[in-house]
Amino acid sequence: MITRRKFVTRLVQGAGASLLLPTLQHCRPAETMHAQLGGPDAALGHRLRTMDFGPPVSDTTTGIVIIGGGVAGLSAARYLKRYTSDFTLLELAAEPGGNAIGGQNAVSRYPWGAHYLPMPNDQDPELVAFLQEAGIITGYTDGLPVYNEYHLCFDPQERLYINGYWQAGLVPREGIPVRDRDEIERFLARMHEYKEMRGSDGREAFAIPVANSSQDPVLRQLDTISMETFLTQHNFTSPFLRWYIQYCCADDFGSAPADTSAWAAIHYFASRKGKAANASSDTVLTWPEGNGWLTNQLQTPLQEHIHTRSLVHNIQWSRGQVAVTYFDATAGVSRRIRARAAIVATPQFIARRLLGDTTRTFRPEAFQYAPWMVANVTTTADLTEKRGEPVCWDNVLYGSESLGYVNAVHQKAGLTGTERVLTYYLPLLGTDALARRQQAQRTTADAWTDIILADLQRPHPGIEQHISSLDLWIWGHGMIRPAPGFIWGTDRPEAARPLQDTVYFAHSDVSGLSIFEEAFYQGHTAARQAWQTL
Repeated sequence: MITRRKFVTRLVQGAGASLLLPTLQHCRPAETMHAQLGGPDAALGHRLRTMDFGPPVSDTTTGIVIIGGGVAGLSAARYLKRYTSDFTLLELAAEPGGNAIGGQNAVSRYPWGAHYLPMPNDQDPELVAFLQEAGIITGYTDGLPVYNEYHLCFDPQERLYINGYWQAGLVPREGIPVRDRDEIERFLARMHEYKEMRGSDGREAFAIPVANSSQDPVLRQLDTISMETFLTQHNFTSPFLRWYIQYCCADDFGSAPADTSAWAAIHYFASRKGKAANASSDTVLTWPEGNGWLTNQLQTPLQEHIHTRSLVHNIQWSRGQVAVTYFDATAGVSRRIRARAAIVATPQFIARRLLGDTTRTFRPEAFQYAPWMVANVTTTADLTEKRGEPVCWDNVLYGSESLGYVNAVHQKAGLTGTERVLTYYLPLLGTDALARRQQAQRTTADAWTDIILADLQRPHPGIEQHISSLDLWIWGHGMIRPAPGFIWGTDRPEAARPLQDTVYFAHSDVSGLSIFEEAFYQGHTAARQAWQTL
């Protein structure tokens, strides 16, 4: 019997189809339901295309300017705060956090994007230090960290709706043939080998941060093929295993196995090695607002340095000096800020536009970003219409193109009442990310609502009669997609290369993986380089 928890724990211890947009009027909700479509401030961001800005009305100076207030930018600011107060962070949105932001309604806080942090490895001392500062790690016992119980995911943690039944764990188990279970065991054993493996250079085959992984050419060769090809080469044909691998790739990369580097996909299973004194190694850290809780902890001591609704539209630089021009959307004017160094903590498609021609020679098309739709559904449904496991934190639907839903109120101690907020995740898979992005932007709130309800009605018949609000968020560029050849190709390191010890780059896309740990690592690494140069 293999639950996902046991699946991952044992690692630590020892077919994407395009989304259809049907009109499903038969499943329309009750008239009392309110649907609302939102997302990042695209109108403000798209002004970069027209460059419709006046001349700057002010000219100020700072030591280091950070462009972008996602996890990487906030991590960079946190590092600098230790040594200086002479820095400024410019963020486009009204709230820092990037794809880790959260929201709130009368029922609960909830995530709009990234919603958990796996048990961290010990290879990034800065991340461990931050978790101590935030009160997540409260001490050590026998050399292992002790975690605040309120930050560890409560039980029950995961369930999968399969064959009309809610089973415990996310690896398919209920009602599947023995041969499929055996194949899952074989895959598990293969991933265990990679987890234990070290390369010819003595380094871990798969590590977090990625920069600590082995450079062994034999291992790096896995980056040249897709996960789909890897599965075929090793005769992994079970449709149940294939579905699970697709779920994992969609979860971490926003891509199907055919569009995902085999190295990156194996990294998903083989890189997690964190341990704790008071929790199993597969336990995750989570909060009602997801990783928005972490970004709030990062930004709280940095408020005097953060300028929100600030659209940077030009960066001029030469060795030892930078001039950044930005549009202050609150005041409706352009401003200029001069610094001795800049940390560009934005995706590469934005960084290139801001910097213009540089000596970096990476291929822009190598950086592909996955679009997502996220919905927060407020409901009074009891969610136990089908047999099996009770409502969990993570609730996944076998065969669905979605990732299911996270119960945002799961971590609320002493919860009373029947209202919940369900955070529903739909990665928009497909080789052509641009086409999926454009399709998402054309889709109406009503059409998204029909898609969500059709999916949720399978395990929860009649749920539409118990929904009071359905709030939607479209991430056009939700996360970097590690396509075959991207992790160990030449484009990623070239994009990360600093410009004349003056302009530094810090974003999860230069790691190749859009996870909190990588963004955090890129941020403090760039900040350290910039500070040491100054």
